[in-house]
Parts: sequence; structure tokens; C-alpha cells
Amino acid sequence: MPSTDQNPTVATPVPEPSAPAPSAIHSLRNEIRVWTRDLLIAIGLALVIIVFLYQPVKVEGTSMAPLLSDQERIFINKFVYRFEPIQRRDVVVFWYPLDRSKSFIKRVIGLPGESVEIRQGIVYVNGRAIDEPYVPVQYEDMSDFGPVRVPEDKYFVMGDHRISSNDSRVFGPVESKYIYGRAVFAYWPVDHFGSLSTTEASTK
Repeated sequence: MPSTDQNPTVATPVPEPSAPAPSAIHSLRNEIRVWTRDLLIAIGLALVIIVFLYQPVKVEGTSMAPLLSDQERIFINKFVYRFEPIQRRDVVVFWYPLDRSKSFIKRVIGLPGESVEIRQGIVYVNGRAIDEPYVPVQYEDMSDFGPVRVPEDKYFVMGDHRISSNDSRVFGPVESKYIYGRAVFAYWPVDHFGSLSTTEASTK
């Protein structure tokens, strides 16, 4: 008598995986195309902003130490002063008034119409001492200067390294038309990488 298997093993055919529908493939390709287009547009806009709004410059000299060092690379915003006024403590780039083939970078200290005086290294604007945490003690110049009145549409600028800076104490206030940018970002060397935004309009 033939044996009967109480638990037979059944082989069930496995259906072959179906190929993606043509519509799904088409949708995926469209999505990739849209993402690629948007990425290229974003890269293009970023390049336009960098080229037309910002300019890379190389710092030469130590007059703005310790904020900026010799041979440091930074970006300046070339259009910021078309939309907002120059303020005290802005670090600006301008054509050297005595030789416009050269560019200088200094900090704005005195605004148009203000009186600037230096007594034993302390800067007074309109008779009030201003706080200058960006000037280390070892860089202070203890000599006296002024007082001088800053003419209209001009700015009194100084380097942070006071004992090693050719600035408005030597060549006088700078006309606004010579100021063409504000230092905004350092990118080289990498240990200086970061924002240079130190604007503070008020004085103490």
C-alpha cells in the first residue's frame, strides 16, 4: 500500500519581478532633470553674487593687525554703501588719496562733521572717549593728535595697529567717493576664516 505524506512540500511558483512602468521611469528622469537645472541655477547665481557684489583682495602690511595679517585674503562688499551709510568701526577699502593707483584698508573712526582728537593714545570724538577693544595695548600710539574737524562727505580712518599705520593722521580724512568697499569675510589663511563684521555705530 503506497505511503501517504501527511505534510507534503509544495513548490509554489514565484512570479518574476515586473519591470518598472514606463511612466515611473519617465517621472524619475524628469525629477532628476529638474533638480539638476535648479542646482545649476543656484551655482550660477552664487557666482554672479560673488563676482559682482564681492571682490577678493589681498592685505599687504600689518596696519590692521591683529584683525588682519600681512598677505591675508578677504572678501569686500563693493555695493553695501549704495544701500546703507558708512558707520563708525567699519573696516573699509579705499583709494589712497595721495596716489589713487593704491588701495588702503583702515577702520572708520570719525564721521563727517565730527571732531577727532587723540590724547595719550585715547581717541575722543566730539569730546567723548570711544571704546576701542580692537586695539591691543601693545599696538597703542600714546602720542597726541588734533583736534581736527572732519569735513562734510569725508571720513577719518585709522589702522588698528596704531604705531604702524599710515592713516588720516598723516594724509587727512578720506572722501566718500574714494571708499569702494567694506571688509566682510576672511577666507585665507584657514585659521582666520570667518566674518569681519565689527560695525558698531555708537560710542561710549
